[in-house]
Amino acid sequence: MSRASVNPDLRLAALIAWVLLLGFFFANVEIQIEGNAGWAANLPTWRIEKHWLLDIFWGGRPMTGYHAWVFPFMALFFHLPPLFNWQWSWRTEARIVACIILFWLTEDFLWFVLNPAYGLARFTPAYVPWHIHWIWFAPTDYWTMSAAAVVLFLVSRSR
Repeated sequence: MSRASVNPDLRLAALIAWVLLLGFFFANVEIQIEGNAGWAANLPTWRIEKHWLLDIFWGGRPMTGYHAWVFPFMALFFHLPPLFNWQWSWRTEARIVACIILFWLTEDFLWFVLNPAYGLARFTPAYVPWHIHWIWFAPTDYWTMSAAAVVLFLVSRSR
């Protein structure tokens, strides 16, 4: 079956399901790495706790050596298909960035849901100090980044 013959909506649904699956697996990896101490709190890594750039670009969370390496690693990993196929476009980039956002949102939320030390009951600002800003029942990042991912998925579909 050729790529062109598959319904674009089905391809997008399959891609989203795959990214959700990746988020599930990486959430479990991070649970094994971090245990009950989220945001690399107990890992043997460097930390920058306060800086005005962290407030702007990082939601006020500390920058750690762990995150400084894992975030670009995942971004590079998601860029492998266009490099492998030697095909890149702005539409492809929009879809890749949307997938990266969806991956991190999924991974972060599932880290709480699947982590025996947390669960949904402890997914609140009282138990999650590294998510500083909340709207309703979720960190602000979840809302803003979900909106950005939806826009990028729509842009990636435009002709």
